[in-house]
Amino acid sequence: MRTELITVRTGGSPAVVDITREAASFVQSERDGLLNVFVPHATAGVAIIETGAGSDDDLLTAIDELLPTEDKWQHRHGSRGHGRDHVLPAWIAPYATLPVINGQIALGTWQSICLVDTNGDNPIRQVRFSFLEG
Repeated sequence: MRTELITVRTGGSPAVVDITREAASFVQSERDGLLNVFVPHATAGVAIIETGAGSDDDLLTAIDELLPTEDKWQHRHGSRGHGRDHVLPAWIAPYATLPVINGQIALGTWQSICLVDTNGDNPIRQVRFSFLEG
């Protein structure tokens, strides 16, 4: 197994950051196997979605509707509504595992690998790529 940790700047507000290019670069010299993408944070997740056509903004809107930034959360440190950031990984898992075929991630035509981070208190995130040869 081979692994690499990258740093992603998400900024100070909720963000969906496309990390497909970095993931593709990580596996380009591999053959067949599995790529695992993992975010070692309690307030971020990994989503496989279309980007650039508004879907990333739609995802953030849906998160706001499902998990509003109100003061109803028991977990209260950080910015207003930060408790919702801690339940986000229950809906958007902090990992994704994808097939790699001949050094290419087997994504669908419009699919991208995205880091989803609703926690503006932590603008820098880590993402771990791990490749398991098949």
